[in-house]
Amino acid sequence: MKAEVEEKVDFSIIRYAQCWEDADILLEALDIQEGDVCVGIGSAGDNCFAKLIKNPKRVIAIDLNASQIACIELRVAAYRNLSYPEFLILLGSRTGDSRLKCYELCRGDLSPTVKEFWDNRKHLIEKGIGGLGKFENYFKLFREKLMPWVHSRKKIEALLAPKTQEQAVEFYDKKWDTIRWRFLFKIFFSRFVMGRLGRDPKFFSYVQGSVGDKILGRTRHALRNLPPHENPYLYWILNGQHGTALPLALREDSFHKIRQNLNRIEWHLGSIEQIFSKQGITVVNKFNLSDIFEYMSNEIMENLYELLLNCSTKGTRFAYWNMLAPRSVPEKFKHRIHSHTSKGQELLLKDKAFFYSAFILEEVL
Repeated sequence: MKAEVEEKVDFSIIRYAQCWEDADILLEALDIQEGDVCVGIGSAGDNCFAKLIKNPKRVIAIDLNASQIACIELRVAAYRNLSYPEFLILLGSRTGDSRLKCYELCRGDLSPTVKEFWDNRKHLIEKGIGGLGKFENYFKLFREKLMPWVHSRKKIEALLAPKTQEQAVEFYDKKWDTIRWRFLFKIFFSRFVMGRLGRDPKFFSYVQGSVGDKILGRTRHALRNLPPHENPYLYWILNGQHGTALPLALREDSFHKIRQNLNRIEWHLGSIEQIFSKQGITVVNKFNLSDIFEYMSNEIMENLYELLLNCSTKGTRFAYWNMLAPRSVPEKFKHRIHSHTSKGQELLLKDKAFFYSAFILEEVL
């Protein structure tokens, strides 16, 4: 059985070369315990790797896109074979001229299909594998083509310099939030531009209202209320690499914990329905569902939610984001779910990946 979005969207390319969802709030929400079985949407693998820090029994990464599976498999090999500085260089988080050498150190651990995938992209590996997705290229266009018309490099560096929150609010209000910034931002992050250059038009099938206005509002919150110099997602968008702040799975202490637990992660190509059936998955304690419900009709979401419930036990948690389309537990199943609404809102206020309008945390009763 194919997922609804699988029938509409081209999954032959790398869409996300890194995960644009904040694993810090995800792990706080899921409260993973030793012995838990965790299921997550694969993407480039970062948030599934982050779960390994908590010593779960099993982490199952699932993705519809073979290119995303190739990203995950190469990262597994990188965690296993590279030093920490080499790992960051291969990903593109740090500059370095040894990326192909780093790849060669990983290559022997790749399956034949994934090895062929990356061998055909060696010229791209030299740029850093964390920047190769369609979404990352969209931000590259933003950084290189739009930002020079909005703010100088000096002002961007000032935005990312350490500040108190009061100073950050004053800087945004008085120096950053110009008419040109708001106008060009809303055009670049409109449904039309973002759908064609960043995501896919079909990802917006169930979105209502102005996409640009919603994302601008969340960006305003992040730049005023979350320290910009501690935000790895903002730093990458504006500089094309990470600064001193890194996403959870890329931090040095995380790197070593993840390496120790690599035998606990597995990755599968297909829909959740297909993989659960094929692998005989019957009990899951923690679900990271990214924002997949946004790409589904309410009817299809209800069917998938029922499948997840059938593989759940008391205390199983579902964590997922809404970017633009509102989604939460279907009415049919509300009597079986406790919605941690306040906790979800609290975590959203700390979410450094600031594109999302809601963070949903639900628990099986």
